[in-house]
Amino acid sequence: MNAEGVRERATSLPREPGVYQFRTEGTTLYVGKAVDLRSRVRSYADPRSARIRRMVDRADEIEIAVTDTETQALLLEANLIKRHQPRYNVRLKDDKSYPMVQLTDHEAPRIEITRDPDESATVFGPYTSKRQVEVVVKALRETYGVRGCSDHKYSGRDRPCLDYEMGLCTAPCTREIDLESYDEDVTAVERFLEGETGILADPLRREMETAAQDQNFERAANLRDRLETVEAFHGEGGEAVQSTGDERAVDVLGVAIEGGDATVARLRAENGKLVDRDRHTLEAPGSEPGDGTDAIESGGVPAVLAAFLVQYYAERDLPDALLLPERHGDDEVAAWLEAEGVSVRVPGAGREAKLVDLALKNARRNVGGRDECAMLADALEIESAERIEGFDVSHAQGKFAVGSDVTFVDGNAEKADYRRKKLTDENDDYANMKTLLEWRARRAIQGRDDRPDPDLLLIDGGEGQLEAARDALEDVGWEVPVVALAKAEERVVTPDRSLSWPDDAPHLHLLQRVRDESHRFAVQYHQTIRDDVSTVLDDVPGIGPETRKRLLGRFGSVENVREASPEDLQSVSGVGEKTAETIKSRL
Repeated sequence: MNAEGVRERATSLPREPGVYQFRTEGTTLYVGKAVDLRSRVRSYADPRSARIRRMVDRADEIEIAVTDTETQALLLEANLIKRHQPRYNVRLKDDKSYPMVQLTDHEAPRIEITRDPDESATVFGPYTSKRQVEVVVKALRETYGVRGCSDHKYSGRDRPCLDYEMGLCTAPCTREIDLESYDEDVTAVERFLEGETGILADPLRREMETAAQDQNFERAANLRDRLETVEAFHGEGGEAVQSTGDERAVDVLGVAIEGGDATVARLRAENGKLVDRDRHTLEAPGSEPGDGTDAIESGGVPAVLAAFLVQYYAERDLPDALLLPERHGDDEVAAWLEAEGVSVRVPGAGREAKLVDLALKNARRNVGGRDECAMLADALEIESAERIEGFDVSHAQGKFAVGSDVTFVDGNAEKADYRRKKLTDENDDYANMKTLLEWRARRAIQGRDDRPDPDLLLIDGGEGQLEAARDALEDVGWEVPVVALAKAEERVVTPDRSLSWPDDAPHLHLLQRVRDESHRFAVQYHQTIRDDVSTVLDDVPGIGPETRKRLLGRFGSVENVREASPEDLQSVSGVGEKTAETIKSRL
């Protein structure tokens, strides 16, 4: 649509408040609000930026909706943006990428972490740290015995499962606990998730103190770490939120911007205490090479706040007060909030300013931190890539075969969740990889692995290793996405294609870190096994542990030491002519 077409369309529009849409072939490109539709639409005949000019050029029609008030236009704009996700608008992404905790609507409710909660479930969250949620849910299950099994495993049982033996469930399935008592435990879990930290922290503290008195210091240290996580779960606000009058609910917002994307962190305080926190990503309008302008960068924090406030609260209850890092600068948004009785403050000092600083820290933690995980999930077309497990095998010509299983959460190594396994000595990388994956899958299926299922499995290798891993998963029946990363060409191998990503792609760097760490961990374990194994070298006079380690490191196996010449043996530090002759005669 050219400038003349825009002016002609504007002439026919009313001078009333409303919403306008630039559309092409039935697709909405841009949604805007206006106090005066005719004047606002006419302004697009002379676009303010290259981005807007491209949008106007692509449009073939302008659709409007008249509203009674400016506030109605504001809310209608927000709803249309969320419905159509227009390419050229700043858009608030859905919360579903963040973990939530749900208690299902069953006779004996189940507790689980999810990103897609059931409509009938009681849901808490979303939360910012999946790892923290996992620790807390496990602590809740150990303390109150709430089940985590699927309906299929729950129904028709005649004896309790392994969770009961491990103290993770009180087995309502076989009525080891009556349903009335079980409901009381579920209520206690709900009270904790609603913000009553002490209902879980107090029994953990007592158990920690008992373990310390019994000199079970390893158990006490584990409980101490868990207690710290539990106490930090509902936010860091030990201080009361400064509020005025009858303000019961206060939301605190922080904004961080990187390039064309922004993150808004929201802290919720009720009755003076922090009870919830979450983060939301706003996507920049569509851009193309050569476009030097960007709606987020050019509008800065005020533009992000104005977009977030309307889109987020259009479908939610407004708080009594909003604490912002700076003014949003939108008169229509200000009028709407004032009409709704919301107090908007930009604190400069005191407790409220500290809360805004905390929200800013939460926002900055998200910018760039989740990007590589989200980009990887998008590139592989999977739901999430926040939790990745990487696998590799190591051996010396089939001897001392071992496998590694490392874990990365939100792009960072989670060393507490590393695992390793001795394998049957076999000079076959494919067979070793299949054995390793079968071991991991069976532990998951049988509930013997205390870690949550990963979002993605990464195999160190190419097509052969990937096929071996897929065969293992299929044999056991564990459905988890799996890919391989071939080191020679840094190709990502999936079940149906091979991908070559740019060398500077953040999501490729993430896979490389996981692959390299799984390789390092496997080699390290292999060397430990190889060096610690008892061999006939132990019986050779003059050969101590260090010399034996150097011999095996130099030759790889006792068989190779046996076949080495005296001259080769003497090349190892600590082996002289006499010792070399002793080794040859004894072996």
